[in-house]
Amino acid sequence: MLIVDDSVTIRAMLEEVLGREPDITLVGSAADAATAIRMIDVLHPQVTTLDIAMPGIDGLALLDAIHDRTHAIMLTSHGEAAANSIDRGALGFFPKSEILRDSKRLVKMVHRAAEGKATKLRNAA
Repeated sequence: MLIVDDSVTIRAMLEEVLGREPDITLVGSAADAATAIRMIDVLHPQVTTLDIAMPGIDGLALLDAIHDRTHAIMLTSHGEAAANSIDRGALGFFPKSEILRDSKRLVKMVHRAAEGKATKLRNAA
């Protein structure tokens, strides 16, 4: 499992929530797309969470580059971009505002993504 988000706070929240799951192995985190691509090439994570709004190469462009190498779950609060991510190969999306409040659902999404299964879509607003 790889976490990609430019926010230190979001990365820390995801590491806390996902890191305590015994069957989820975090292989690392990246703050930008270039680092994420290098890590994906070396570490081959089964699942990657991607922030849509990142400086430089955004999460959707990153998704285009990596969707055939890892199963992606998009993290966002932008509904239109989230829906667009599904069309571009993401298996699901999850609202950033609910990472701590609905962590069980996020963990279930990661498990489904690890199996290559699309997650149930939910409004990202």
